[in-house]
Amino acid sequence: MAKRTTRRPTQFTSAIAKAIGARLAAGETLRAICRDPAMPREAVVRGWAAQRPAFAGELRRARELGYATLADELLEIADAVLAGGSGNDKGRGRPGTDAVQCARLRIETRKWLLARALPGLWGERPDAGEKAAGERPLSYEALVLASIKESDK
Repeated sequence: MAKRTTRRPTQFTSAIAKAIGARLAAGETLRAICRDPAMPREAVVRGWAAQRPAFAGELRRARELGYATLADELLEIADAVLAGGSGNDKGRGRPGTDAVQCARLRIETRKWLLARALPGLWGERPDAGEKAAGERPLSYEALVLASIKESDK
């Protein structure tokens, strides 16, 4: 018996656009969404965004919400490894080195993505003595506090 395959959608519909937006807002990547056989291929969705500015704007807003979901996951990942207390730490009730390294990789990857996607919120902060574009110079008090924090490291 021949295996029936379902065809992926290629025609833009508001229902598909809303489903893609909802999944992006939930933190799923476009690539993961488009792996779903019920969804269009990634190239099709990107083509829709290129041809339809309103859809591109919806995708952009959905991604921003998805980035907030990724930011929320940072704390959950760290808390989960601490709450787990399992691993190869010789029964001391602490997470093992492998679990900590895995959590660190997951956190750092998300932070890297957030810093590039939303540099105003997650990008590198300027040093105490530097002035970021559009900012006023730091006050004397701020410089003193920054130097105290630096010396405490």
